Amino acid sequence: MAVKTDDEMIEYVSILAKLELKGDEKERARRDMEKMLDYVDKLSELDTDGIDPLVQVIDTENVFREDMVTNSDDRDNILANAPEKEQGQFKVPKTFN
Repeated sequence: MAVKTDDEMIEYVSILAKLELKGDEKERARRDMEKMLDYVDKLSELDTDGIDPLVQVIDTENVFREDMVTNSDDRDNILANAPEKEQGQFKVPKTFN
């Protein structure tokens, strides 16, 4: 195992996770963490030479559409629905003095 889990590490992780672990719970958490770290160490033994990093599990395509300007300066139609307007702009109540 590359990382040794001690009481200080378990205490630090429990603070980060906002857990209050008592004596027996700390020991169980330490054993569980050691098992997880051992598994991660096993994964580092795999030969990954020549394998590209994986970004997506499944093949995806760009689903974005082309940017196209669809509306022009249509101020009159936009302001037609405004409850109040003044000098070609929406008129709204004051929010501060």
